[in-house]
Amino acid sequence: MADLEIDNNGAENAIRPFVLGRKNWLFSTSVKGVESSANLHSLIETAKANGLEPYTYLRYVFTELPKAETVEAIEALLPTNIDMDQIRSS
Repeated sequence: MADLEIDNNGAENAIRPFVLGRKNWLFSTSVKGVESSANLHSLIETAKANGLEPYTYLRYVFTELPKAETVEAIEALLPTNIDMDQIRSS
């Protein structure tokens, strides 16, 4: 039987950076800007949750994304499909 935590501090700490940015988005002047910001934050937090260092991951994705020509190639760049060893070897 697995040990379970009696609190949700891990989950709260994981979403804290996103929640702190929420006040900044209240005064955004465009819907596209808010959507782009939310997508980027979601990508960063997903990378963190998958054990990736966000800056290194984003640098890797932004260099590899122009080379992706299929949906499968783009999906292969998602944080759930990459590990740090793959990023380091490129």
